[in-house]
Amino acid sequence: MSGTTVEAPARSETARRIAALRTPKWYQNARWTRLGGLLFAGIVLTLMFGEQGSVDDVFFALKQLYEDPLPTLMWLVLMTAVWAFMEFGAPLRERARPVLEAVGARQKQAGSVVRSGVARPVVKWPLLAAGGLVLVLLPEFLATYWQQILVGEIAIYVLLAVGLNVVVGWAGLLDLGFIAFFAVGAYSSAYWTGSLPVDPPVKLTPFLVIPVAMLTCLLAGLLLGAPTLRLRGDYLAIVTLGFHEIIYLVAKNREDFTNGPRGVIGVPPFKLDLGFWSYTWGDSGLSPKQYWWLILVLGGLLIFLFRRLEHSRVGRAWTAIREDEVAAAANGVNTVKYKLMAFAIGASTSGIAGVVYASKIGSFSPESFILMYSVLVLAYVIFGGMGSLWGVILGTAFLAWLPQFLKDYVDPKDRFMYLGALLVIMMIYRPQGLIPSRRRKRELIMAKEGIGDADAMSEPVGGRIA
Repeated sequence: MSGTTVEAPARSETARRIAALRTPKWYQNARWTRLGGLLFAGIVLTLMFGEQGSVDDVFFALKQLYEDPLPTLMWLVLMTAVWAFMEFGAPLRERARPVLEAVGARQKQAGSVVRSGVARPVVKWPLLAAGGLVLVLLPEFLATYWQQILVGEIAIYVLLAVGLNVVVGWAGLLDLGFIAFFAVGAYSSAYWTGSLPVDPPVKLTPFLVIPVAMLTCLLAGLLLGAPTLRLRGDYLAIVTLGFHEIIYLVAKNREDFTNGPRGVIGVPPFKLDLGFWSYTWGDSGLSPKQYWWLILVLGGLLIFLFRRLEHSRVGRAWTAIREDEVAAAANGVNTVKYKLMAFAIGASTSGIAGVVYASKIGSFSPESFILMYSVLVLAYVIFGGMGSLWGVILGTAFLAWLPQFLKDYVDPKDRFMYLGALLVIMMIYRPQGLIPSRRRKRELIMAKEGIGDADAMSEPVGGRIA
């Protein structure tokens, strides 16, 4: 028996069919999938940079693909070259890797030297003073159009993004309806200055409306957060989305109080009257420089307070909740209390932005607070770097400036398509944001390694804990 061999039984037809099903087809190979994706991207880029179509001929852009095939061929060749380099250029990348690593090491060394030098008080404070002087004088070097953009599109949204950063970046709560608090601040300004059909008990100047609007938005944040903050992730996002729709529909339908779709007209500008001297911020919207300087003062105060808050006990509690809410609660952190504080503080900041916006523009309607603006502010925060105060400011300024910069080169209908493409590329290659906070960057690295929650806006690593 030891010298005999036992032949393996022949494979049945069923086994052969199962093996054939398990064998991937050539087009299922990841290499060819990447090629197909890049070729599709080439066609999309051809349509983006091609001639603008019209509503009368929805297939106009597609007709251009075969009537003038040269741009399409150029994009397809470029995408194929990129694919070939990424798939077959491994020897070249290996040769270049030592050089790139050496350059990266030198950059890190130079960056650490610069950071240590800037941290010295003898260098830090003069730089801050010079930066403040540049910001103060910046409108003097810009045309009136760009002054309006600087105030209405950049500065206002920086205030909103700084407030949303408290909710999303520090506490890790996904808020899709943040612009509703902006609306509450604007309508509070209109009410207390007597610009609504309903007369207030006492008329206030815009300066005095600021603390009232902050308190109103703070209470609105508490009303939203109190019954919902035990929710997490997508569920909390849906609740905030519903809160935005409630505020928007109330502003649009309560004509006896908000003037309905016609909106608010005649919100007075800021005015400072000391008896012996008075100063008015000009008629609504005609003096952007004055409002820029006002926002600089308010924004500088907010940044100072938020910097102190970030490194306080409250800020550390927010960080613990964002990293792992279950672990934070197990270690004695009152998660509901601190999440309520995040909602309330972030909402009060949007109240300031609402008062400044209403006073500057003089008139607004419910369409000034549509849901898209909430999504934009959230995109600004994520692009700049959640949890990084300076990253959020620079990211918001850049993304708010970009569509206006593209107006001379890109059709207005396509501007946000370029903005969306930039966000997609940013999230693929630098998900931590433009200037990430060190904590947030560490959390993303831990997420890749499967350590900890790394993101309080998602479910815990081990799944939801009942």
